[in-house]
Amino acid sequence: MKQVFNRPESLKDVSTHFCPGCNHGTVHRLVAEALDVFGIRSETIGVASVGCSVFLYGYFDVDVIESPHGRAPAVATGAKRARPDRIVFTYQGDGDLAAIGMSEIIHAANRGEDITVIFVNNTTYGMTGGQMAPTTMPGQKTSTSPYGRDVKKDGAPFKMAELLSGLEGVAFSARVALNSPKNVLQAKKMIKTAFRYQVEKKGFSFIEALSSCPTNWGMNPLDANQRVTDEMIPYFPLGVYKNTANL
Repeated sequence: MKQVFNRPESLKDVSTHFCPGCNHGTVHRLVAEALDVFGIRSETIGVASVGCSVFLYGYFDVDVIESPHGRAPAVATGAKRARPDRIVFTYQGDGDLAAIGMSEIIHAANRGEDITVIFVNNTTYGMTGGQMAPTTMPGQKTSTSPYGRDVKKDGAPFKMAELLSGLEGVAFSARVALNSPKNVLQAKKMIKTAFRYQVEKKGFSFIEALSSCPTNWGMNPLDANQRVTDEMIPYFPLGVYKNTANL
């Protein structure tokens, strides 16, 4: 019988440690599939920051640099400038990229650094206890907002795909979701496009992936995916926000 589905070569043959229903494994596979499609595994450098993204080295069969909290775009900039022949991507969560790392992502994008950024948005600090993140939704209860996020006091959630799309250095910016087979297939297409832009030296590319976090949301995996559908996607609309190839 012909095998039609297997592990991408860019992923190590290891068991996942992520919580049941977590979408990090899905994103990992989609990124790995993109690396395989372009045949760039041996040329790729991944840059992980602090949070659930820190385990990148345990799953990807590529060189990985661990960066301080929020500094992955700065570290990736150094790696790419030192080795412009390499494909460099960061893998970051919302508590990392949109909080302590906001300065780094804004300036790397504005400079048009030729890197690819994979941004997993699950509206919470997933690893450290479910605290309120810059993307936590209005009214969402977390360990540090037990009565729900108060927009008047805490501000509104950042919409990173839209925010970065306004910068001249950005070549591609899109938001995808991982809550259904249809959306996963679309995410696969967008992630492939983001890496293709780097392969073609078109500049900075950014993918925001809406993900569930059943553990910190206090939900089972099915309900968590439904929350992405019912609450997150209406607030964080899916789509391409900038594509210089269409300009």
